[in-house]
Parts: sequence; structure tokens; C-alpha cells
Amino acid sequence: MTTPQEELLPATRRALLHRIAVAQAAGRTPSLVAAVVRGGRTVWDGARTSVEGHAPDADVQYRIGSITKTFTAVLILRLRDEGVLDLGDPLEKHLPGTGAGEATIAELLAHTGGLAAESPSPWWERTPGSLRPELADVLGDQPHRHPVGRRFHYSNTGFTLLGALVEHLRGAPWEDVLRREVLEPLGLRRTTWHPEAPHAGGWAVHPWADVMLPERVEDLGRMGPAGQLWSTTADLARFAVFLARGDDRVLGAESVLEMRTPAAPGEAADVSAGSAYGLGMQLQHRDGRFLVGHSGSVPGFLAQLTISVEDDVAAVVLTNCTSGPVVSEVAADLVRIVAEAEPRIPEPWRPLPDVDRSVLELAGPWYWGTYSFALRLVADGGLSLDPLAATLRGARFRPNDDGTWTGLNGYFAGELLRAVREPDGTVSHLDLGSFVFTRQPYDEGAPVPGGVDPEGWRGLS
Repeated sequence: MTTPQEELLPATRRALLHRIAVAQAAGRTPSLVAAVVRGGRTVWDGARTSVEGHAPDADVQYRIGSITKTFTAVLILRLRDEGVLDLGDPLEKHLPGTGAGEATIAELLAHTGGLAAESPSPWWERTPGSLRPELADVLGDQPHRHPVGRRFHYSNTGFTLLGALVEHLRGAPWEDVLRREVLEPLGLRRTTWHPEAPHAGGWAVHPWADVMLPERVEDLGRMGPAGQLWSTTADLARFAVFLARGDDRVLGAESVLEMRTPAAPGEAADVSAGSAYGLGMQLQHRDGRFLVGHSGSVPGFLAQLTISVEDDVAAVVLTNCTSGPVVSEVAADLVRIVAEAEPRIPEPWRPLPDVDRSVLELAGPWYWGTYSFALRLVADGGLSLDPLAATLRGARFRPNDDGTWTGLNGYFAGELLRAVREPDGTVSHLDLGSFVFTRQPYDEGAPVPGGVDPEGWRGLS
């Protein structure tokens, strides 16, 4: 539900309106509707239209194209979290006989399965799905374009296979599973397989004249899990909150974080531009921000969902033209406008509710060789280990039941940190993935790999 517009300052609201007005006019699109989310709620929405006296609102459906892929990825992660499958499983283990089963489920989610970008002609987005009733029709005789797992190659057919996997394991149509397991729990009542009024019509705008041509709406059939859905800015705003925070009714916070974590780089130009891909989510560093989400494009419609988790701001942009505004840039600008004009106010500092003294004694400076680090206790029983020089990167750790900690990011992601104690209980050193951290540089009393020169530190004589 949209909250009062006054939650944003008037100048911020005008800047947002100006940005979408420029996008609609310069992009020559029949209509454009947008929303901004902050603090888990929609705090602004706006629209521009070529129809005098009428503009779409947050309840009008637009086709969202490949944002559908993110919904498909959520269904796959749910199956993983339930223990039905492992992301490292080859597709063949669960969906045999496709001819493309060598790729793992994770590789399909990250577009590194080597599969073709599109199904065999005719172009699937402008023809009925009845032309491709079986997976064999979607994949064709030569489904691969690259060796499996070797490179990022965006693949609509790969997400068709993931949709078929959901159907096979759940024993129900993909759209029914999606509605039951994702849409209904999250309250996304206006996200549907077929358009439901009120909805926008899709248009092609002539590149050299201000005239339009209606685009046909096709049921994509088997290809639906790659790009079929219709939705609204209100529903996608709720979906953005879920993708940033998680919801235990659908996927927990750790699983949506996994979706937002880079799993595959793009081409060299994409790497230079700061673009990558997670598990069903596009990732980009832009203007100093890490943005996650997904774009969508089908004949007659463009769509974008963009989230800055750190700024706690998300934006949705939907428009009804085949080509026109660069909606990814518009959404990123909406996020930037809010984040810069009204930066996030941090929560007040509060002391920890309690602390384990055996953990507290680990806090403070540690040394790996001559590199200095600071270990700090953070919320939820975790630790952070941060270098005191900018040449190295730190890591966060979550506690385990056995008194160890597991790395969450960076070089030490997945690595085990443990405090090694002497027989009398005092701490000898920290062991982090075989790296020995000591209280003094090259502490002669600790088991430093390679030992320490018995003459110790010295000056130049």
C-alpha cells in the first residue's frame, strides 16, 4: 500500500517526477509508470502518459519480461532449501532426457550452462508458445553454444529448463507453483500469467516518426518461466522488499543474499562496466553503488527492478514500448536521487545485549605475519576481521555451534576461523583456513608456519 508522498521531501519528489518525465518524453513511449521503495514501503510513485487527462497508476499491469526469471530462481532456491535438490546437481539428475542435462542447476541459474540464448526460429517472443510444445522444440538439435561452465552466456532456454524442473519436481504447472509458493505469501495479487484488467497495451514506436503500431500479445508456453509474467509497480515494489530482506514464508535472508551474490561475470566489457550476474539476478556497480535486480524486455514492453540494499532504496520502472527509454538507467537514477537527497539515517548505536567473555577476549589487534588486523564483535554473535591498512580486505564471520566461525565474504568466505587455546585455556592464536594470526607480529610463542628466527627482531648493524 502506498504511503503518503510527504515521506519524501518536495524537492526529492519533484526530481523523481522530472526524471520520469524526461524518460517518457525523450524515450517517446506511450506511458511510463514508476515507484520508489524505502524502509520496506513504497514512498513515491508517478506516471507519465501520452493520453490527455489519464495516467496509469500502481495497479495497472505491464508485461515484465525477463524479471520473470528472478521469480523462477526463487522457486529453484526454495527447492534447494527444502533439500529436494542441490545447486551443484546436474540437471540430468532431476530432469533426465533433455539433451542439456550436463549443466548444473547453479550454472543454469547463472547463465553459464553453455546453452543458446534463444530457441530455434521463429523468434519465440513474437510467436505463440504452441509452436514449441516440448522441451525438444525449445532446445533444438544443437542446444549448446559454449562448453558447460566456461563462460557467461545469457540463455532464455536455460530458464525454460529451470521452469520445467520446477514443474517436474512439484507435479504442477509452473504458474500454479509460483502463485501458491511466492505470489500469495508475498501478497502479489496483480502478478499473473495472462494480463488482467486494468493493463497497458504494448506498442512499437516508429524510429523516425511519431507514430505507433500495436504489438501482439503471445502466450509463450514452455518459454513462460523466462519471460511471461505481467505485474504492477505496487507488486514489484513488494517483491523488491522481499529480494532485499527475505521472508521466511518464501526464502530466508541468507538465500536471497545468495541470489544477489555474483556467480558469473559478463563479457570483458561488462566486467569493465561493473556488471555481473548472480542466481537469477543482474548485478552492477554504478555511481559507487552496488545495484541488484533484473531488466525485462518483450515486444511492446520494457521493465526494470533495481535495488540498492545498502541505501535501502529500490525503484521499479515499467513502460509499454518495444524500444525507447533505457529503463535500467532511469531506475538507477531514481535510486540515486533518493539516496543522495535523503541518505539513509542509521539505526542508533546500541551495546550488545550480552557477550561471551571467552569471545570478548579475542577482540583487538591480531597479526598475520606483519599485516595488522582488528577483530571486533558484531551483532548476532558474529565477528569482523578488518585490516588496519587499505591494501587488504576484511571479512565477516557467523558463529557455529561448536565455537568456531564461518567466513561470509571476500577471500575468507566459507573458511573456518577458530581460536586455538593452550592447556590452561589462554588463547595461543587464531587459525583461519591455515593462516595463523598472533597477538604480536611473528609471535615466537605461537606455531607460526616456518617458525620464527630464534634471534628475533633486530636493527640493521
